Amino acid sequence: MYKALIAEDEPLLAESLKRELNRAWPELTIVANVGDGTSAVNQSMTLMPDVIFLDIQMPVMSGLEAASSLAYMWAESADTAAKPLPLIVFVTAYDEYALAAFDTQAVDYILKPVRADRLAKTVARLKARLKDRTASAQDFDATAEQLRNLLIAASPQQTRLTIIQASKTSSQGSTIAMIPIEDVVYFEAADKYIRVLTKDQEYLIRTPLKDLLAQLDSNVFWQVHRGTVVRVASIASVHRDESFKVTLKLRNRPETLAVSRLYGHLFKAM
Repeated sequence: MYKALIAEDEPLLAESLKRELNRAWPELTIVANVGDGTSAVNQSMTLMPDVIFLDIQMPVMSGLEAASSLAYMWAESADTAAKPLPLIVFVTAYDEYALAAFDTQAVDYILKPVRADRLAKTVARLKARLKDRTASAQDFDATAEQLRNLLIAASPQQTRLTIIQASKTSSQGSTIAMIPIEDVVYFEAADKYIRVLTKDQEYLIRTPLKDLLAQLDSNVFWQVHRGTVVRVASIASVHRDESFKVTLKLRNRPETLAVSRLYGHLFKAM
């Protein structure tokens, strides 16, 4: 018996999807129906459904952001790490919204209002994938990579950062520093701020990490943990211990950075 969670902020559409699912897949149990991305992540971690239907446009956290956040939490939690990540189907009312990206990443989606024939095809795909699903690291890495690429592809393109304006406090007071992006070794989220680390200085900015990532070149800066983004050229070496935990040594900083399981696949010998 498989379980599903529906995340849709419009109650009538949520009920419509539930009704159509009952017809197309009567054996499927709907374990929760939530109205925002944060609740979708929290309930998924608690109920561990096999399938999640995620509306893209939701308050607080979008469906794309919720999927990426869930992938991170799923990999890091001892309760879920041995269980396959739920299969995700995105639901959207906008057929022009990132559908090319969905096709590229082989992630399923359905359009609103839900059509019975289209949902039947989705259900058939889900059933086939559920039979072959495993909790292997390879399968998890492939799914996580799809979600990351989808989030990047579907996000509005922004101008790449060349200069970061950051505050720095000293005994003489507070100043605004103009930091060339090529001087940054890594970024680290800390409470309401992001720490900006250069070779020998530390600054603070208030930009949310997701907004910062959209302005960075993904070939130059890699996210390696939920709150850490590092310049690839600043990584001196990569260490993987007996428990497969990955850490990074930097060229120009003394700190050692931890790499979460979600991003471990980035560091494999060529």
